[in-house]
Amino acid sequence: MFPLLSPECGFSAQQASLQFSVCPHGVLRHGSPLTLSSWRDHKGGGDPRLLYEPGGAEGPRPGFRGGLPPTVPSCIDQPSLASGLLVTPPAVICQLGLQTLKEWVAVESDSVQPVLRLRRELLRMTDLAADRLRNLGAHVDLVDAGFQQLPDGQSLPIPPIILAALGNDPKKPTVCFYGHLDVQPARREDGWVTDPHTLTEVDGKLYGRGTTDNKGPVLAWINAVSTFRALDEDLPVNVKFVIEGMEEAGSLALEELVQKEKAGFFSSVDYIVISDNLWVSRRTPALTWGTRGNSYFIVEVKCRDQDFHSGTFGGILNEPMADLVALLGSLVDSSGRILIPGIYDHVAPVTEEEKRTYEAIDLDLEEYRNSSQVKKFLFDTKEELLMHLWRYPSLSIHGIEGAFHEPGAKTVIPGRVIGKFSIRLVPHMNMSVVEKQVKQHLDYIFSKRNSSNQMTVSMTLGLHPWVANIRDNQYLAAKRAIKTVFGTEPDMIRDGSTIPIARIFQDTIQKSVMMLPLGAVDDGEHSQKEKINRWNYIEGSKLFAAFFLEMAKLH
Repeated sequence: MFPLLSPECGFSAQQASLQFSVCPHGVLRHGSPLTLSSWRDHKGGGDPRLLYEPGGAEGPRPGFRGGLPPTVPSCIDQPSLASGLLVTPPAVICQLGLQTLKEWVAVESDSVQPVLRLRRELLRMTDLAADRLRNLGAHVDLVDAGFQQLPDGQSLPIPPIILAALGNDPKKPTVCFYGHLDVQPARREDGWVTDPHTLTEVDGKLYGRGTTDNKGPVLAWINAVSTFRALDEDLPVNVKFVIEGMEEAGSLALEELVQKEKAGFFSSVDYIVISDNLWVSRRTPALTWGTRGNSYFIVEVKCRDQDFHSGTFGGILNEPMADLVALLGSLVDSSGRILIPGIYDHVAPVTEEEKRTYEAIDLDLEEYRNSSQVKKFLFDTKEELLMHLWRYPSLSIHGIEGAFHEPGAKTVIPGRVIGKFSIRLVPHMNMSVVEKQVKQHLDYIFSKRNSSNQMTVSMTLGLHPWVANIRDNQYLAAKRAIKTVFGTEPDMIRDGSTIPIARIFQDTIQKSVMMLPLGAVDDGEHSQKEKINRWNYIEGSKLFAAFFLEMAKLH
């Protein structure tokens, strides 16, 4: 395989510590001193973007010699292939990478549904990724993750976690990439226009389950490593991979593995990179430096285990559903403000420096509203919207269990109902304090109703927020790489969702953690139109290669 990089996106002089010069055929060759010639300085004959189309049914175009890939001109002999960087049109760039993505998307690696057939698919997906890494020369361990115990007493195998390493030079920094191979459930009948497990390109958009979450980004990192391997060049950094298959189901066994390997696999790691979220724009790349946490609550109101007939019992008892609706309705007002006393007391104050980061972010509110299919947001300015999405807590009501929800008119009074809601946490909220505040508030509201029913409240999930130091070397390296490949400064963003592994890595390994997203804001992860743009996939592969080079300079 030969790395194929497009001149349209301009590898510039800042991008590499290797020197290349452009020959008349548009092929970059080694030279000295150690800098990279820019495409913008190209003095060779002809426009390289118009050269080197692969042969069709008639075979390679004139000027190409047998025994070499059809994109290699005859002026290049075999030995020089290992020391030159081929530059070809976008139509050729990602043919092999797209073929692999197609093969990966075809694997129904759904970790959410506890079905043996799907677990076998997860195991197959893990083997495919492990083989891909081995072919690059990586040392690969498939770590046994045990079994998942199901409520019905059955157990299913958890796919092994991939630990892979390329290079162990103590003079080089070690960058560890985290990704996952599992996906959310997807069926054509759920509303997909195309088969979710067949990679389908429409207008430069690659549709399929897992394209952006997270198979595409995982492959982009592998593509970056492939570039150096194919040129027989040393990687500028040591690279490690942690790739799991249960992220969508809560990353079963991963935290235990990180703890266990703290003094082993992770002992040499200097930097950890995660590419499992999205930009806030369609065209401007981003760096993510924070996520919200999450406290998930259930509140149960019970009269008895059986339901009642509303004609027989309606009007003579405290109905559990009425109590629950009152409780849920007391949590948040119509402006989105949480009504639980004291909930905002420990929220970190907004600094002037932070305010400036929101002002600089490329977000078109009207476009965002239209793409979200929302008539009106609660806030009218970009800055207010982003702050309430990223750095303030929010409370969402998710559903009611035990209530009648099927079509038709069933005149039933539920005897027992369970409400579900969660609070997205931000620095410096204390999870145990939040739990206490929620319970005290609901106890107070319930007591005012003088209901004879029983109420219980419990927090079933607690995940801390994560914030990074954007002055770390790897953030600087990523900024430089983005500037080189995309020609612009990145949006410095936070994420309103929760990505637990970032905080786990940060707390356990105590090394710098960075999120370097690849997908655009409209990628529709988890939706029936999940996609990744061909442009994002190709440029993202270049970005990751450029990041390795910049990281080596700064370490």
